[in-house]
Amino acid sequence: MTHPHAAPRPGPAVRRRSGGRSLFSVSEEWNGATLPALVRADVPGLDLAAWITAHRSTVDELAHRAAAVLFRGFDVPGAAAFQSAMNALSPHVLDYGERSSPRSEVTAGVYTSTEHPADQHIQLHNEQSYTDNWPVRIVFCCELAATSGGRTPLADSRKVLARLRPETVARFEELGVAYVRNYLPGISLSWQEAFQTERRADVDAYCARAGITAEWVNDTHLRTRQVRPAVRSHPVTGERTWFNHAVFFHVTSLPEEVTRGLLGSLPLEDLPYHTYYGDGTPIEDRTLAEVRAALAAETRSFAWQPGDVLLVENMLSAHAREPFEGPRRILTAMADPISDFDTNGRTA
Repeated sequence: MTHPHAAPRPGPAVRRRSGGRSLFSVSEEWNGATLPALVRADVPGLDLAAWITAHRSTVDELAHRAAAVLFRGFDVPGAAAFQSAMNALSPHVLDYGERSSPRSEVTAGVYTSTEHPADQHIQLHNEQSYTDNWPVRIVFCCELAATSGGRTPLADSRKVLARLRPETVARFEELGVAYVRNYLPGISLSWQEAFQTERRADVDAYCARAGITAEWVNDTHLRTRQVRPAVRSHPVTGERTWFNHAVFFHVTSLPEEVTRGLLGSLPLEDLPYHTYYGDGTPIEDRTLAEVRAALAAETRSFAWQPGDVLLVENMLSAHAREPFEGPRRILTAMADPISDFDTNGRTA
């Protein structure tokens, strides 16, 4: 049954002209795939913020249908132009709270992408799905493409969910996912960095508001536990999606030698990140393998070009990062907290 808010099926490439000259083109299938959709400027110097302002309904329809949209060939020379494009996309550009990875703020609401070592793969995930107020959209901007590698793979979370066995989905829907984090000096992100405060009282207050159990093991060691759904519905389209960090935060998702080292030196309850079913029981190896296989089957990617801007509908598409060589600078910003949407998918 088609949801009343669902967008129509992909169509052919569309071009818009002015005075007989093509200004931009929209392709919902290119590079052998439909994820992401491509909007390409056909004339130099086309301002992305102005284009988005004039074509906002087109952007929304593409994002909801394709799960992500790549803007290419527009004039986006750096962080200021990217910030302008973000402001055109949404009045609610977010700060990066309840952090799980290191980033640096470049300008208001614009950050460097995750500052993990270049030789490490960052697995597919939906941004901040472990929180209770995640961004509905996350946007990336390429200032400098890597010499090799460094793509940002995507996977349609609706299709990932459809690949899972009904019994797997039912168990996760019944129990949810429990996320256990330990903030350990010298091993993981500190609680000061994660919560952007030096005061334990601030952390306690935040956790109480966010439905997180906070346990101070000692003055420097904080352990948190939160249970979140594994399957969510998009606030506009109503589509059900696989939206969680169940595999991403599981200790076995780390490089094998890192997993061995952590399990050999820390008790299970002290791991920097780990996931369980919501009732605290372990997630079976076969289930983890099933989810990983579904993610891999739906993974698509493209090569970055300087000036590219990628809009990811966070609840409809997971994203990742390949290892890379050479300098690479990708900016990122998040927008539209889920709390801004009412039950009918309208912004509050």
